Amino acid sequence: MKKQTAGRENLGEFAPKFAQLNDDVLFGEVWSREDKLSLRDRSLITVVSLMSQGLTDTSFRHHLSLAKQNGITRSEIAEILTHAAFYAGWPKAWAAFRMAKEVWAEDSVEDAKAQHQSEMVFPIGAPNDGFAQYFMGQSYLASLSTEQVKIFNVTFEPGCRNNWHIHHAKSGGGQMLVCTAGEGWYCEEGKEPVSLTPGTVIAIPANVRHWHGAKKDSWFSHIAFEIPGEDCSTEWCEPVGDEEYNKLK
Repeated sequence: MKKQTAGRENLGEFAPKFAQLNDDVLFGEVWSREDKLSLRDRSLITVVSLMSQGLTDTSFRHHLSLAKQNGITRSEIAEILTHAAFYAGWPKAWAAFRMAKEVWAEDSVEDAKAQHQSEMVFPIGAPNDGFAQYFMGQSYLASLSTEQVKIFNVTFEPGCRNNWHIHHAKSGGGQMLVCTAGEGWYCEEGKEPVSLTPGTVIAIPANVRHWHGAKKDSWFSHIAFEIPGEDCSTEWCEPVGDEEYNKLK
């Protein structure tokens, strides 16, 4: 465990003995006995103890941050505080939750992303920066094969979708989508939107305007590969606006 110096930094001159006990005994001796109790478990106990006393001040925020650092996840802290609420008191839990939401705010997207990854065998990949200008929201791209036919796994955060676009071809061409995880939409101009779930296969003809992406409350992934053809190219058109997108049910 990293050596604690908060006592000396904040109270070294005013209360040197307290500062020494805080840094050297409480953290230097008690917290450091990891062979007896892990840092994660010590954080759990400390957070619940402070909450039960209603001490949701800067020290509580510090211990929440330390709990996060020691491995307690966003979903775990929510369950811990919910359980403790029945013993410590509902108002104390409300105060604790307000602070915990701030400490674990950055993890909400990462937790959802990790959950989505656990639901499929293909990787999410890296941010799809090369095509970002043709997407509303954040997408990710993982190359699965570059031999014979290029195959990609494309992942969309909730609400993300690509622009209207057309896969042009003089003959042959078009694209296939195989949905791998989450829920999304496929919309072809002049036709009813198609709800996409794992296992759905979409055959997109050449020279047809369309778009695809995630539903607004779900991550979504699909495999995409283009069908070989003559004089193939992709024309990117206008974005799918919020008004149009939000009409989908």
